[in-house]
Amino acid sequence: QVQLVESGGGLVQAGGSLRLTCTASGRAFGIYNLGWFRQAPEKARELVAAISWNDVTTFVKDSVKGRFTVSKDNAKNTLNLQMNSLKPEDTAVYYCAAAANSPSRGYDYWGQGTQVTVSS
Repeated sequence: QVQLVESGGGLVQAGGSLRLTCTASGRAFGIYNLGWFRQAPEKARELVAAISWNDVTTFVKDSVKGRFTVSKDNAKNTLNLQMNSLKPEDTAVYYCAAAANSPSRGYDYWGQGTQVTVSS
């Protein structure tokens, strides 16, 4: 299995940037499909961005397209989410997750989350 720890969250003004990093330990990082989720207060958790284990496929939610970029570094066992032009509606707890199989079957491992707060 793999353990995931997010970092890089914080408080930023609207229009600012943050870079979230998810650091993995345990089993070989490169075999997992990876995703970034977020959950705002009183809202359902949603998938924000994802990247396949072989870097062939990436997904970015429409509402963050052009502002957020997902990437990973297998050598460093890290998954990154670069967030630019942040908006107050991006405020949420952000989680990274790993899927051993197709993400359509669900994600198997989750980090503890990191808070992102965007002030207007």
